[in-house]
Amino acid sequence: MKSNTFYNIYIKRLLDIIISGVALLLLSPLFLIIYILVKVKLGSPTFFKQRRPGLNEKIFELYKFRTMTNKKGVDGELLPDEMRLTKFGRFLRSTSLDELPELLNILKGDMAIIGPRPLLIKYLPLYSEEQRHRHDVRPGLTGLAQINGRNAISWAAKFSWDCYYVESLSFLLDVSIFFKTIKKVFFRENISAENQATTKEFNGKN
Repeated sequence: MKSNTFYNIYIKRLLDIIISGVALLLLSPLFLIIYILVKVKLGSPTFFKQRRPGLNEKIFELYKFRTMTNKKGVDGELLPDEMRLTKFGRFLRSTSLDELPELLNILKGDMAIIGPRPLLIKYLPLYSEEQRHRHDVRPGLTGLAQINGRNAISWAAKFSWDCYYVESLSFLLDVSIFFKTIKKVFFRENISAENQATTKEFNGKN
């Protein structure tokens, strides 16, 4: 896989630090407003934290704004996602505002602006040898799969785009993904899979 390039090793990380740092500074008022709204509408904790595999499958803690309630059924178990995802939570997801805290992950070095999205730890044993190469680069805030269907495409298609990105990684490709992502977010396209409140889980086949 073509991830061991001069751009990926030296330039990409520097750009990630600059862009995430400037974005956190400029968006800090918005960050604070969303923090307060989540606190008021959904309660504590304000942030959703989850361990995810990153570069070389190293585990890190991902940060997002919380979008679901903690409502439980009579059995004491959490209700299905679609019943816990509020109107406000859907708005945060459709505008990708819930992902603003990931800028902290980028600044720390857990993630990059552009790269394959960080998925669940439990998926690691399910990957094929080719699919594992998605971890040859830092996971990203956005990537090829996100601008080519996001949650509306199959897992096979997502992994195909992820592997293509690792193989074709370049400055021009990152710039293209960056601006196409802005268009996707603006038009709120492909937020979730059909008839799904959230992304359908990967089972190693779908």
